[in-house]
Amino acid sequence: MDNKSNYISRLTDEELLRKLDVSGALLIRGMKACGKTVSAKQFSNSILQLDQDEQVPLLIETAPQRLLIGKTPRLIDEWQEQPKIWNYIRHEVDNRQDVAQFILTGSANPEENTKMHSGAGRFTILDMRTMSWQELGFSTGKMSLKHLFEGAKIVCFDEPTELEFIVERLIIGGFPALMKKSWKQASDMNRAYVDLLAEVDMSRVSSIKRDPQKVRNLLRSLARNTAKMVETTTLASDIRAKDFMEISRPSIYDYLDALDRLMITENQPAWNTHIRSSSSMRKSSKRHFSDVSLAVAALGLNKDALLKDLKFTGFLFESMVTHDLRVYAQVNDAKVFHYHDSSGLEVDAIVQKNSGEWCAFEIKLGVGQIEEAAASLKKFASILDKDSVQAPKSLNIITGTGISYTRNDGINVISMASLGA
Repeated sequence: MDNKSNYISRLTDEELLRKLDVSGALLIRGMKACGKTVSAKQFSNSILQLDQDEQVPLLIETAPQRLLIGKTPRLIDEWQEQPKIWNYIRHEVDNRQDVAQFILTGSANPEENTKMHSGAGRFTILDMRTMSWQELGFSTGKMSLKHLFEGAKIVCFDEPTELEFIVERLIIGGFPALMKKSWKQASDMNRAYVDLLAEVDMSRVSSIKRDPQKVRNLLRSLARNTAKMVETTTLASDIRAKDFMEISRPSIYDYLDALDRLMITENQPAWNTHIRSSSSMRKSSKRHFSDVSLAVAALGLNKDALLKDLKFTGFLFESMVTHDLRVYAQVNDAKVFHYHDSSGLEVDAIVQKNSGEWCAFEIKLGVGQIEEAAASLKKFASILDKDSVQAPKSLNIITGTGISYTRNDGINVISMASLGA
């Protein structure tokens, strides 16, 4: 059992406890090494590690109920290694008729053809990501998403961040195990993560052998297109141009599906809204790695390379901010979208609550593009069909190196170092 006194609280902890209190079993989903197991251990009283206990394969076939015996909540770690256990847990929850019996963690979703009955009424689900700047201690969280949904204005916060620090954080990412590592140490670890993904995990997830070099080329292509809308045909062309390596569109779809199942990618859907314009809305998702550091690792970039190509670094920064907005949005019962239309007008992030309330965000690495970003936000707000779409709760520009304040036109400029849940 991990030492609970050394645990660094996560923004999902409150949601974890809330959902555990209303269901017999809680499923925590997230990419490998994002901190699922460590968090689950803080709230469990016994543990079964399905990927480490050698007796599990035998017991799952002969006496599966024995695997479920233990103090509750009982943590079933890496449950997807033995998908049959899902149905045994479902039946056990029915038999016990009590809440907070099991916590399941997994870093991959099982295959679609795995026979699992619905957990409706028995399971709740918690999505977990790598750590945000607020959780890592790099943001004060003074300008919270909660306040932005309330239409709060900003008293000037002088909390700028140095460009070099931001670049280092792009390399290190939000994996909890890398919190105290230098960017060089983290770079080695994240490149190893990508290597294992290409050589082991992509084939193991479906027991289908996949070409490691094709996986690497796909990861590089996805990394080059971070925070952009890019079609599958473009990815295939990019891979062929790289190493003259043929890859079919069905293979691309298969590889992308495997990445989704491993939760390595988390794309950003387009916002479905109503506008008073002849322009048509684009429906494609923006592509993101679940942690931006994997994009950097896939391309083998270092600090100097990122500092020399600030345009590309700006896309990586947008991806990092989108990740954090997802973490903060989840706390506020909201999801993150983007807007792009045929006229070229785009908004980097739309955070919308399930109740319909929403805020808009432009994301800029430096302060030089603030006026351009403000103009885009105002134009976007002006073309909305106000009979069908409620007004935004706030219009915002998130910056890396600037300070936080509210402009005379009401648009908030928010430093990454003051953004929070």
